[in-house]
Amino acid sequence: MLRLTPILGVAVSVLSVSLVSAADWTRFRGPNGTGVAAADVPPQAVAKNLLWKVVIPGTGHSSPIIVGHKVFLQSATSDGAKRTLICLNTETGQIEWTRDVVGQTAHTHKKNSLASSTPASDGQNVYVLFWDGAAVTLHAFTIDGKPVWAASLGSYQSQHGVGASPVVVGDKVIVNFDQDGAAEAMAFDAKTGAKAWTVERKPSRANPATPMIRTLPGGKQEVVFVNTSGLTGYDPDTGKVNWEWDWAPNKLRTVASPIQLKDSILVVAGDGGGSRAAAVVIPGASPKLLWAKRKDVPYVPTPLVKGDHIYMVLDTGFISCLDAKSGEILWSERVFTKAVTSSPILVGDTVLAIAEDGKVVTFKTDPELFEKVSERSLGEAVFASPAAGDGKVFVRGVEHLFCFGKK
Repeated sequence: MLRLTPILGVAVSVLSVSLVSAADWTRFRGPNGTGVAAADVPPQAVAKNLLWKVVIPGTGHSSPIIVGHKVFLQSATSDGAKRTLICLNTETGQIEWTRDVVGQTAHTHKKNSLASSTPASDGQNVYVLFWDGAAVTLHAFTIDGKPVWAASLGSYQSQHGVGASPVVVGDKVIVNFDQDGAAEAMAFDAKTGAKAWTVERKPSRANPATPMIRTLPGGKQEVVFVNTSGLTGYDPDTGKVNWEWDWAPNKLRTVASPIQLKDSILVVAGDGGGSRAAAVVIPGASPKLLWAKRKDVPYVPTPLVKGDHIYMVLDTGFISCLDAKSGEILWSERVFTKAVTSSPILVGDTVLAIAEDGKVVTFKTDPELFEKVSERSLGEAVFASPAAGDGKVFVRGVEHLFCFGKK
């Protein structure tokens, strides 16, 4: 049951944002999942100047997204009875509105939560996956919180809980509905919520990696999924399979999103036991493996790419720079003493990385050496990935949302 929960004393605007701008951060990991901020985010926003911090009701590891002057994220009550989409003002941190659905408690991995799915937006609506503890439903709300539609994806089974996040491609909302023993690529009409298409995928253990969008020669787009079995490129309008790459003999989970290099795609995988894998694939009718690694790569944090170099923040606390063409490690430094779950982001030529204990480190994108710029502690644990938009950087901790920017 949907509950509309207005915040007293806050006027809810009747106007909606019509289009996303280059300064928005409208999905997990921002523009096409790259983790790269728009040019309007100043260096002071990279964890230097704290503008405000506010308590976030409930708990969750959903990362923030930014549309205009609004920031959105998902939360859950500690008893599991509710899931909530929260909208805050980017300038003040004031909660503008919340929207609730009924839930129940359920088992999750110790590093997961009942509200880990990051919303997505096309500038008009916000799309969010709510897992009620048994089934998953995709909801659409206007930017100002009006319910538009809800579409059930069905029951969900995973020993780790839900972690997938939706993406918007044209007029479709696309979801990687990958669980233990079953997997589907699904697309919904963004205006109506009607199921546009669904394609069964080869299942294994749940793989919550968020899809990426690839622009083909001629300008047409395709959506790229990854799981234990490999990579697949789909036509976002029809679900037609354009190409597939078999990742045999990989048996590991894919949590991090696929990342586009120049003409290739980087994917990483791992498990809780410490096994790791990475592959760079040239997609097409006959996909080609460019290079692969079986160690010294991340499992959960998604890598960053700048030019011909890859910057990886490993779960173990190491940070490394790799040559994108060969996979050669150019440098590697132990930066964090605690584990890392959050994915790094890139602001200009500075990377922001956060450990689970709330330690924030920024460093330059220099392929020759590790050059630390700053270090600070947020004073609380962080599992969500930061977001950059509206000229600011937002970090979600287990209790607060932090906003950094130019004073």
